[in-house]
Amino acid sequence: MGKSCYITGKKNLSGNNRSFALNATKRKWKANLQKVRILDENGEKKTVHVSARALKKSKLTRA
Repeated sequence: MGKSCYITGKKNLSGNNRSFALNATKRKWKANLQKVRILDENGEKKTVHVSARALKKSKLTRA
């Protein structure tokens, strides 16, 4: 299973590189995911992946 943001669900995007001659080669745009330890609803420590933007904006309870 691929990594995705625990809060927003952001994942890697895929598409093509395009040269000036319009040749297409596959590429990926990786989400800026950080590993974070949080406290979930039950008060248990949990390690999850969170995007950098969600980490700045959300009110996660860090463990």
